[in-house]
This record gives sequence, structure tokens and C-alpha cells, in this order.
Amino acid sequence: MGFRCTSKNQISVVTIPLVQFNGFNMIGGFVNIREAVGKVEGDFSCTVEVQRAIPILAKARGDSMHKILHVGPDTCSVVSKLLKEKETEAWGVETDDIQDGDRNCKALVKKGIVRVADIKFPLPYRPQSFSLVIVSDALEYLSPRYLNKTLSDLARVSIDGLVIFTGSPGHRKAKVSESKYGRVAKMRSSSWWVRYFVQTSLEENEATIKKFEHAATKMSYVSKCQIFHLMPFH
Repeated sequence: MGFRCTSKNQISVVTIPLVQFNGFNMIGGFVNIREAVGKVEGDFSCTVEVQRAIPILAKARGDSMHKILHVGPDTCSVVSKLLKEKETEAWGVETDDIQDGDRNCKALVKKGIVRVADIKFPLPYRPQSFSLVIVSDALEYLSPRYLNKTLSDLARVSIDGLVIFTGSPGHRKAKVSESKYGRVAKMRSSSWWVRYFVQTSLEENEATIKKFEHAATKMSYVSKCQIFHLMPFH
């Protein structure tokens, strides 16, 4: 059905001593608090996985990678990486507080490229505003009631569909995010998602799935998250 890796292996932890003071290391560079906590606790981030998957998505999606909206925590890092891609425009919806964000992230917000928003409510974009919408580390915190509304809204603003990066049962989220939307992150199985798509008339894009799998195999890419490619919802 889709390219779904349900391996419970965690991202390897590199034990490099790091001295921090109010979010900065002693060299003077900004430290991403969420990433630091994740590395220490052995937790994972599907938003990091999105960045790893960009070359594979580009191979599978082609022209759909021209105008992209990313939705999820730490979206500034994804948007910044996408903007370095040739002929690619990118926007982001940040689902977490960015008070600890670096200057680059705050600059993206100031320019209106990144917005901070609660995805339980409609996004401030017109229908088919983007060629592709990618969401990561966000749907896990929504109850089915809000999940129905949010997924429909994400599909509404996309021309060529939606890509979901989500964790699997057994994965752990960083403690800094456990209370997001007042709920603990709920890791759903691939079979749960497939049933949900059928029930809500959201169709998986089988042609894109095959292209993604082919590109992933060719580039020796193995995802640590589940990845679903959905058709546009017009």
C-alpha cells in the first residue's frame, strides 16, 4: 500500500560532550533544545526524517516539489533546506512555540514564509495554494475529531496531494513535546492509518508510492518513520 517502515530501531546516539548555557554551547552556536533532548533520550523526530527524504521525494514527485508547504514542529529547518533546492519555493506552519528558535527561524516568520498556527483550525491559505503539502510530528497529537478536520484542510490547500511522516507504535517522542495540544502523542499503526484513509475517503497515491519506493531503494534510503502519500482532496 505505501512505503512504510515500522522498524523500532532508534536513531543512534552520538555521545559527544556538550556544555550548554541558556540554549548556547560554549563555542557560541545555538543549540536546538528539542533535538538535544531527543538525542539524549533516544527519541526520534519525523521532521528530521523529512529532511533526509527530500532527495527521494524530489525523484518521486518531480514538478510537485516546486511549491511546498511543510506543517509540523521545527518547520524552519525543513523550509530552510527546501529553499536550497533548485527551483523550489517553500513555506511552513510551525506547530510549536518558536521562542527558542534561532535568528534564521525568526527571520522566516517575520517575512511571512513561516507561520505559527494551531492546525486544529483552518489554515490561512486558499484552496490549491501549494503543489505539495508535507506534514510531520503533528497529527499524532490530534484526537480523531480534529484529525478529520485537519487532514481535509491540509489536502484542501494542495494541488498534487499530501505526504504524511508519522511515528510507529513503540516509538518515543521527546518529553518536551508530550503535552502538545493537551494530549500525549498517539503512535498509530500502518493498518490503523489505512483503515482511517478508507473511512474518510482519502486515497493513497499508488503511482507515487511505487516511484518513491524505487527511488528509496536506488539511493539506499530506509525511513525510520511511516510515510503515506495521499491523493489531492478536490
